[in-house]
Amino acid sequence: MTGTPPVRRRLLGSALREYRENLGWNLDEAARILECDRSKISRIETGERGIRPKELRELLAEYSVPAAEQQALLAIAHRGRESGWWLDYRDVLTADGQDYVIMEIAATQILVYEANQVPDLLQTQDYMRAVAAADARYGSDEQRAHAMEVKLNRQRIVMAGRAPDLDVVVTEGALRQTVGAPRVMREQLGRLAAIAATGYADGLPEGGAAAERCQVSLRVLPFAAGAMAAAGCGSMTLLRFAEAPEIGVIHLAALSGGISLQGREELVRYQRAFDRLRAAALTPSRSAQLIRALSRSVSYNG
Repeated sequence: MTGTPPVRRRLLGSALREYRENLGWNLDEAARILECDRSKISRIETGERGIRPKELRELLAEYSVPAAEQQALLAIAHRGRESGWWLDYRDVLTADGQDYVIMEIAATQILVYEANQVPDLLQTQDYMRAVAAADARYGSDEQRAHAMEVKLNRQRIVMAGRAPDLDVVVTEGALRQTVGAPRVMREQLGRLAAIAATGYADGLPEGGAAAERCQVSLRVLPFAAGAMAAAGCGSMTLLRFAEAPEIGVIHLAALSGGISLQGREELVRYQRAFDRLRAAALTPSRSAQLIRALSRSVSYNG
C-alpha cells in the first residue's frame, strides 16, 4: 500500500491496538474473535484496511470497552444518520475532507484556532460566498456553489444537530482582513460580536433550528498579545470525543485541503498550543467589544 492510510482508519486502528495491548493479548488472540488471520488484525490496527461495523462491535465488546466509548468509536467509523451527504460534493471534498466531515459530526468538543479568516462554522453565507469566489481551487460556479453548500451542511448538522462545545480563538488580523464588500464584513462581524457576547451561535442556515443551541466560546487574539502567543502556530482544529477522551484528531489547514494527525503525542502537543493561545486571547466579553469596534470601523461605501 502506498501513501498514508486515512485518518479515521488510523484513529480506530490505534485505539483497537491500545485496547488489545492493555489486556495483554497478542494478534492471534484478537484474530480468534473475528475468526480471521493475524495479518488482518495487524492491517486494521495500522489503518491499512477498514473494519466492518459488526467486526468493530465484536472487538470492542471482547475488549470490555465501556458502552459510551464504543458508541463514540462507532460514530467515528460509521457515520450514523447523516451518512452519505458529503458524497455529492466529491468535486470539492477530497477523501481526507470527507473523513474530516465525518469526524467533525461525531465530535463533542471542537477547538479552533484560525489565523487567516473567520472559521467555517461561524461564517455568514455572504462571507463564505466571497471566500469561495476568491479560492483558486474552484474552477467553476458549480464548484463554488458546492463549497458553500458543504459549509452550510456542516453548520446545520454540527451547530444545530450535534451541538458540541465549540471553543474558538481567531486572530485580530483575520477579522481585519476584508472579505467581500463592506456590507459583508459588517454582517459577519456583527454575528461574531453577538456570538462572543452571548456564548451561543444563532443565525443558523435555513432548516437548522434545533431545541439545543451550540455553546460557543469565541475569543480574539489581539495584536497586543505579541509574537510569542502564536509562535509556530498555524490555523488548526482539534476534534475531541467526551466518551473517548484519550483519542482525538488534529486538522492542520493547507492549500491541498490540509492534513490530519491522531497520535497521542501530537494530540498533547497541539492541545497545549491551543491552551496557550486561548490564555493569551481576550475574554469573550472583551472580544465582543473589540469586534464591535472593528465593525464600526468598516467603510459604509458598499
